Amino acid sequence: MNPMDLTFSDDKPHDECGVFGVYAPSRDVARLTYFGLYALQHRGQESAGIATSDGRAAHAHKDMGLVSQVFNEANLRPLVGTHAIGHNRYSTTGSSHLRNAGPYLVETIHGPLGVAHNGNLTNALELRRRLLQRGVGLSSSSDSEVLTQVLAAPPEIWNEPGGASEETGPDVWVARLQAMMRVVEGAYSLTMLTNQGIFAARDPLGLRPLCLGEIDGGYVIASESCALQTVGARFMREVEPGEVLRIDQHGVTSTITRHSGKRALCIFEHVYFARPDTILEGQVIHEARQRAGRQLAREAPAAADIVVPVPDSSTPAAIGYSLESGIPYTEGLIKNRYIGRTFIQPDKELRKVGVQLKYNPLSANLRGKRVVMIDDSIVRGTTAGPLIQLLRDGGASEVHVRVSSPPVRHPCFMGVDMATRKGLIAHTLDVEQIRAHIGADSLAYLSLNGLLKATHGIEGAATEGVPHLANGQSSFCAACFSGRYPIPIPAWLFDDDRDKTVFEL
Repeated sequence: MNPMDLTFSDDKPHDECGVFGVYAPSRDVARLTYFGLYALQHRGQESAGIATSDGRAAHAHKDMGLVSQVFNEANLRPLVGTHAIGHNRYSTTGSSHLRNAGPYLVETIHGPLGVAHNGNLTNALELRRRLLQRGVGLSSSSDSEVLTQVLAAPPEIWNEPGGASEETGPDVWVARLQAMMRVVEGAYSLTMLTNQGIFAARDPLGLRPLCLGEIDGGYVIASESCALQTVGARFMREVEPGEVLRIDQHGVTSTITRHSGKRALCIFEHVYFARPDTILEGQVIHEARQRAGRQLAREAPAAADIVVPVPDSSTPAAIGYSLESGIPYTEGLIKNRYIGRTFIQPDKELRKVGVQLKYNPLSANLRGKRVVMIDDSIVRGTTAGPLIQLLRDGGASEVHVRVSSPPVRHPCFMGVDMATRKGLIAHTLDVEQIRAHIGADSLAYLSLNGLLKATHGIEGAATEGVPHLANGQSSFCAACFSGRYPIPIPAWLFDDDRDKTVFEL
């Protein structure tokens, strides 16, 4: 197949959401949340929303589009209060409609409740049915609304033994978060808003990231530490798996509600999702990606003249590959960084050359050169072929593709949009077949052990004898590469004919 016969589409996995929360009575919390969401824009581009509370009432605004498209001075002004939460969304469960946008805001017997959620609940369908059976009306197809309604209900309706009750617990909302953790399964990092303050919770495995920061006059919760820096907050720590935080006038109160005893942060945060300046599991993402590139050079050398990244997410790995191999690093593909998300779709003819809407070759650097093209991942296999052809059109004599992660062979059900096997090129084709499909002169991937070493901050070529890598044990979830899921996955979720709108009524 000629790679240029392919219709171009974004071949990167998409994270579901970015969440943000702030308690700072002396500050403009809506504006802080706006800039926090702006820093987390890479985690979701379909919709954005902010909810605030002044201790008496809640206020909210949300819409489809980027943060800069959704908010302006006029609609930020009514969002008054002492605390706020915010949400960027990319749909994994639930289709792309305004009714699925967060935060969700409902009225309860204890006042308003707002929820912003990052992740995916593997038992959302079961919980949805239980809510409907109890007469709870649902207006969307999102598992985030299911999570909100679980929190809005008294814990006793779930008939779950153990844990604090609303009557005896230290806080009604801490009690409800504890009850929620006993009934929901899957991945979730969330911020929650009530009239009393904000709350944060992270699933028992820590599958999705969440961190805590301190700001003049209060505290901040965010999916990534980069958002803390943007709003002038100081990074304190990551929220622990299974931890619940209550943030109010008394400061920060922590409760470890449920801990599995192991950690399983999504390894794709290190590969692609997180911003390079974010700190996760004590590692600066940029440094981890450079180490992955170095390890890739040791495992898969290439006879070439230059190293070229697929900008921008592959740049740190390409730098690492260059440093380790001694092959000069240079730009070969120029990215249109303003393309972003648009509501104007290209016509049929533009889709045929679609990759050129986003990239152009830099011929002066490519002409007559043997190129190592570094990519962070190949998921569907729709982008690599057109990019290789662009490099050849720009004058490259050879194009050798090196990928700084293993082949993606298995679907994800924990908040990443790669939920069926039929959409994963490595599930059906081996490496040589993928190479022929994309038209590369050679193709090689980083090994899983090599990636785990890079994410754990381990230097060197050998992977044997590393205690925490023995028998595949790690503090990361790498199920999309290995097929070993950290939690039980219902069999129906593996159905290739199931799409992500399965909950749509």
